[in-house]
Amino acid sequence: MTDLAVLDPAVGFIDEPIDPTLDLFDAIEQLKREKNAVLLAHYYQEPDIQDIADYIGDSLGLSRKAAETNADIIVFAGVHFMAETAKILNPTKKVLLPDLNAGCSLADSCPADALRAFKARHPGHIVVSYINCTAATKAESDIICTSSNAEHIIRQIPEDQPIIFAPDRNLGRWLMRQTGRDLVLWEGVCIVHETFSEQKLLRLKVRHPEALVLAHPECEEVVLRHADFIGSTSQIRRFARESAHQTFIVATEEGILHQMRKDSPDKTFIPAPPESGCNCSQCPHMRLNTLEKLYLCLKHEQPEITMDEDLRRRALRPIERMLEMSAAIK
Repeated sequence: MTDLAVLDPAVGFIDEPIDPTLDLFDAIEQLKREKNAVLLAHYYQEPDIQDIADYIGDSLGLSRKAAETNADIIVFAGVHFMAETAKILNPTKKVLLPDLNAGCSLADSCPADALRAFKARHPGHIVVSYINCTAATKAESDIICTSSNAEHIIRQIPEDQPIIFAPDRNLGRWLMRQTGRDLVLWEGVCIVHETFSEQKLLRLKVRHPEALVLAHPECEEVVLRHADFIGSTSQIRRFARESAHQTFIVATEEGILHQMRKDSPDKTFIPAPPESGCNCSQCPHMRLNTLEKLYLCLKHEQPEITMDEDLRRRALRPIERMLEMSAAIK
């Protein structure tokens, strides 16, 4: 049974008062048991949400978990395209997102109709799209990828096959350097990863000469060229955990630092500085999800992600190709 509540589309989340004495951690755990719900959370969520999640991961890991779950309800603590991906993979399950306003600058930069027109200007190309895009854009794509498997996927495509890569130009440029392939790039960027400052990073390296720089491939090339390791969030986490080094400067959304510090409490993790003095290494979209919204979302089973079945089927094909092509990646 769900408690009745009215979701105002203009608000995008359940907005009602919560008893300030309520233990939200216990209440959420109880609701998960009662409803056979699983909570999937991205590394960029706030620490409290990470700590209560059933699974924490990057986009590839979350896609795999969404595909294999036996839960009746999937609560996705992430952004809209991630919850959409869970629904694409689980049409008969209820998929919830605590705040429908949790979008993505990359997804917004590449609307499906614009990508369709871009494809028409490049006949004969296949489209490899980064998972950070809408279901409609996925439906216009041939293969989906994540930062964990993008290089692996590109290397499997015949060298004489022209490729459009969308929507992240920085990831695309990095893939071109890694694989030697000439990709036609869509000009999208992540608002977090494009803000890291090369000058401030270099000053930080002077103060911490022993530190290794770990960077996400969504960063600009001026930052990546100073990195000792470039990889997805899960790959960055694993590298730091297994490395003999003790100090790391991390150029990605700072939410990942919570798990890295839990993995290696004896190591030092320093967030890479953004260009301005703002706290721009936090994704404002990811941080729209809160423990309170999560509790109300699960309590009322709203907001729910729904999707036209024809769109879902068309978006499913390139995701399935990704999962097949990246099955060997751990």
